[in-house]
Amino acid sequence: MTTSQATIATIKSDIKKGADVTLLNIETLEEAADYIGDISREQQEKRTIEGKKFEASFIIGGQIGNSKHETILVYPEGNHITTSKDTPYLQIGENKYGKPILDRILQPDLDTCAMCALVSMDSTLRSNLSVGPPIEMLAYKTGSITAKNLHRFEDDSEFLRDLKKSWDQLLKDAFLRMPPLTWATNWGRSSRERNGSS
Repeated sequence: MTTSQATIATIKSDIKKGADVTLLNIETLEEAADYIGDISREQQEKRTIEGKKFEASFIIGGQIGNSKHETILVYPEGNHITTSKDTPYLQIGENKYGKPILDRILQPDLDTCAMCALVSMDSTLRSNLSVGPPIEMLAYKTGSITAKNLHRFEDDSEFLRDLKKSWDQLLKDAFLRMPPLTWATNWGRSSRERNGSS
């Protein structure tokens, strides 16, 4: 069992057996992050083979009662960070292919965030054959204290197929509208120099 699976299994077991601390009785998301980090570190220690640890990272998010909603990334070492103005999103796993889309387009509204997440995933699927559907997306509205808006996209999803086709075509269209290359005549020169200004 991998570290992530073992950590989740322990979390579920703690709830089932009524442990002193569980995700059902903590008071803040920071406490939840500490709790998950502690379990993850314990599971890593159990799975250390010849000095090699099998690490795992986790993202948790939501609200507890009337507290502020948050999203937190828990590192393998157990420490964690939250989103901020300078870090509006968090990622784990394969992220190098989809990250540029998030960096360039992401805006703080639900529709844009959801579409950016799906297009980012599509880019990862396209460039890394080891990543594939199903894709699950949960949209949580602040103050709702429910997780009802869950979507699951399977490999044969018509929506994913249309998204991929549209994104491919739009990228090609944008590329064809790029400024033409003027081979070596103005590379490295500032716009002021090219316009003859001093």
